[in-house]
Amino acid sequence: MYSKKRLSIFFLIIATIGISFGGLIIRNLNSSDAWQVAFYRGLGFIASFTIILIFRYRKYFFNSIVRTSWWGLFGGFFLMLANILFIHSMTITSIGNSLFTVSSIPFITSALAFFILKEKIEIKTLILMIFAFIGISIMFKSSIDSGDYNGNILAFGCALSFSIFILIIRNFRNIDMMPSSLIGGIFIVIVSFIFKEGNIFTSFHDILYCILWGAILNGFMNIAFIFSTKHLHASEVSFFMLLEFSLGPFWVWIFLNELIRFQTLIGGIVVMSSVTLFTIFQINRSKIKIKLN
Repeated sequence: MYSKKRLSIFFLIIATIGISFGGLIIRNLNSSDAWQVAFYRGLGFIASFTIILIFRYRKYFFNSIVRTSWWGLFGGFFLMLANILFIHSMTITSIGNSLFTVSSIPFITSALAFFILKEKIEIKTLILMIFAFIGISIMFKSSIDSGDYNGNILAFGCALSFSIFILIIRNFRNIDMMPSSLIGGIFIVIVSFIFKEGNIFTSFHDILYCILWGAILNGFMNIAFIFSTKHLHASEVSFFMLLEFSLGPFWVWIFLNELIRFQTLIGGIVVMSSVTLFTIFQINRSKIKIKLN
């Protein structure tokens, strides 16, 4: 039988692979802007999480939300902030700048977890994280420029906000924090509606894509994150996010026949190799613990 730690790793890998299709989905949208995408993706996310929580808690649905207390609201707020800041950063600076800056999430999470949660990071994990970051640097080297200073700050704010979200659900791992993600989805829809001044109507094609994106891909990823934080350190959970940045360009290459740069290929291989070695290391360690028990 698989240990919960190994199951967490499996969930994270599947969820990160799924969410890496986000770039491909965006390329298939017709005319929606970033706020409309966020709005309908948020609706799909809310729908899936509401169904899951009602199925799980039934008449205690609202009690499950209340049980997260103020920390559930804080977690939802930072999840919303990460999404909104990322959208804004993409509009005022280069995509390369945004993705490169956001890929600092594992390092920010590790630092915060070390100082706040007193979680130590293993040397092997740190080395593999550095190698993965080098891979990300190789991938986006040609698309990184000075860009807009404000856009870079917003991208860093996104990384910091998502790291705080991970820390909150990790710190309160003894409580089911899934309602916190639902709250975050509600915040995203409200903020997107306000910034679009109610002008959220777009093509049915785009609405369907975004709702399915939010309901299935984003929904499953958040469930995987929340489940995994109960059994993995915050730094370990965030490390798998680097797969999203490395796999995205490959899907566009495979499904849309867009030319992939050689440095993107090499950088992606470095990232995936680092994550693969990290996964093997974690699985082998969990096997040893199972035998000892």
